[in-house]
This record gives sequence, C-alpha cells and structure tokens, in this order.
Amino acid sequence: MEIRYHGHSCFELIDGETTLLVDPFLSPNNPKADKTAEEVNPTHIALTHGHADHVADVVAVAQRTGAQCVAMVEVANWLEGQGVENVSDPNLGGTVTFDGVSIKLVPAWHTNTVPGSDEKPYSAELGTPMGVPAGLIIKMGGLTIYDAGDTCLFGDMELIGRRHHVDIALLPIGGHYTMDREDAAYAATLIGARRVIPIHYDTFPPIETDVEAFASELDNHGIEALVIAPGGSAEL
Repeated sequence: MEIRYHGHSCFELIDGETTLLVDPFLSPNNPKADKTAEEVNPTHIALTHGHADHVADVVAVAQRTGAQCVAMVEVANWLEGQGVENVSDPNLGGTVTFDGVSIKLVPAWHTNTVPGSDEKPYSAELGTPMGVPAGLIIKMGGLTIYDAGDTCLFGDMELIGRRHHVDIALLPIGGHYTMDREDAAYAATLIGARRVIPIHYDTFPPIETDVEAFASELDNHGIEALVIAPGGSAEL
C-alpha cells in the first residue's frame, strides 16, 4: 500500500483500485500542497473534523468524483447540505466498512466547526460549531493506521493502541493548535506503533517546528519516524 502526503494533514492511501483521501486541504488553499482539488481522484474520503484546514476542498472533490465520504454525523449532515451525495455518518465508536476498507471513529481532544458562509480562510473561530472531532482507525491493505486528527496528548491513546494494535500512527506535531513535537513523541510511546508519520506542521508560522528533532526523539524510543515531504510518497 502507498501513502501520498499532500501537506498539512492531507494524505491519500492507495491500495489497488481503492484510494482513500483524508482531510482534503489542497492548493491553493493549502500553501504546502502539491495538488489541486482537480488533480486528486479518490474513491473514498474521510474527515477527522470540520475546520477549514481539513475540509476546504472536500465538497469540490466529492462532487466531481462521487467518492464515498465518511465523517462525524454532524459534519456528514453539513456535507449533505452542501450537495454532497454518498455520505456515511458514524459517531464515536462507530465503524463503516466498504471495498475492503474499514474506518472507525475514535476520540480526539480539539474543537470542531464547519466553515461559515462569510468565513475567512482557515478561521476556526468564525465557523459554525459542529459536534466533536475524531481520530480515525483505518484498516486497509493489511495494515492498521491511526490518524489522531487534530488533538492534544491524552491518556486514552494508550487504550487506542492496545485495542487496535496500530501499525502506523499519523500524529500532529506543530503545536499551538495541537500537541507539539514533544507531546507527540510521548504519544507515540503510548500508542505503540512501529512507525509514526508526522503531520500538521510547517504549514503556517504558528505551527512551524523541527521535524528532524521529532524523528530523533522517536529514534531514542526505538520508534521509526517516516518523514514525508509534501508531494512525496512511501510504501507502507
């Protein structure tokens, strides 16, 4: 299975004919992204929450491709209100399965809005409050992948790791809006994944950080850091 990283928290998982796009935030909305909304062709889309830096391009991509969308129930209802068809609406603890892929929603500690009609780009506080955020447990291509979403460090990450035997974790490291690289490194020890991919960093000045320092800290704990530059890919 291949992962393609488009910067910030946006990535694709590709296994055969199935392509799962997570948190579509693409060019020109995302200054680090290598692709526009017209240049990705997912079969499925999953969202962790509704902040603009995670959903800016979801409506355009979903309407053009007809991709199956998975989002927290309130965000799913918002998608349908934007004219998106083919939407699944689980809540925390819920799992949806399709085409050999399963996606389970697990807790994340953050806030959640969806873009308001007069919202400035990337502005969470000017959006409409919309339920709670989530992390994603994705089972695909014989692997279990944990996308923590936007979150702070919390103790139940250990429970998530024990329950789901995570192979690869995607963790935000930029700080300010999420946990920083030190907390993310500690989170990696709780989760117990063999590999960690850093996300949600260096997109904007408040979340700039030293990703190599994060990788070095993981190495001290015997965990492999898989650092992928925006536009890059890796075999998992």
